[in-house]
Amino acid sequence: MTMNTEIEFKCPINEKQYNRLVKDFELENNVFKQTNYYFDTEDKQFQKEGTVLRIRHKHPNHFKVTLKTKTPQGALESHVFLNQNQTENMIQNGFNVKDYFDIDRNVILFGRLDNYRVSTPYKDGELFFDKVEYFGHVDFEVEYEVDNYEQGKNDFYEFLASNNIEVKPALRKSNRILNYKK
Repeated sequence: MTMNTEIEFKCPINEKQYNRLVKDFELENNVFKQTNYYFDTEDKQFQKEGTVLRIRHKHPNHFKVTLKTKTPQGALESHVFLNQNQTENMIQNGFNVKDYFDIDRNVILFGRLDNYRVSTPYKDGELFFDKVEYFGHVDFEVEYEVDNYEQGKNDFYEFLASNNIEVKPALRKSNRILNYKK
């Protein structure tokens, strides 16, 4: 198992802003797809606690299950790498979290989200421009990951202002899946 602390800032953008940013940063040929599968207990106990449990498939034969727990300035992420057979079984049948992390809960799949992402270094962090598809919906966002909360927050808001992007709250990708109403 590997662990890291994630500090990120995000803001929803529209398709025109997304396309402009990808073009302005010359990232048109760098889009890659990652697929996230979101799990929770049947009564969504993880979501109630602000915890996220997902499997990410980034490129061939790269699968990992991640448990993200809130901290005051970000999230503590714990990761376990998986093989394709494990992943397919977990998606199909659900699993007990204690097989990978120190929590004894059975979980089921709530949904899948495809994220078409580009990234670029920016100041002391990494910018991501995301096109997100789930349940027939498409939305866009800019995300900024950093190591220092205060500096990252300042840099992110400066980036938004310099690109004429209105500051708006962004819904977590996990909540887009877990809150989806059919």
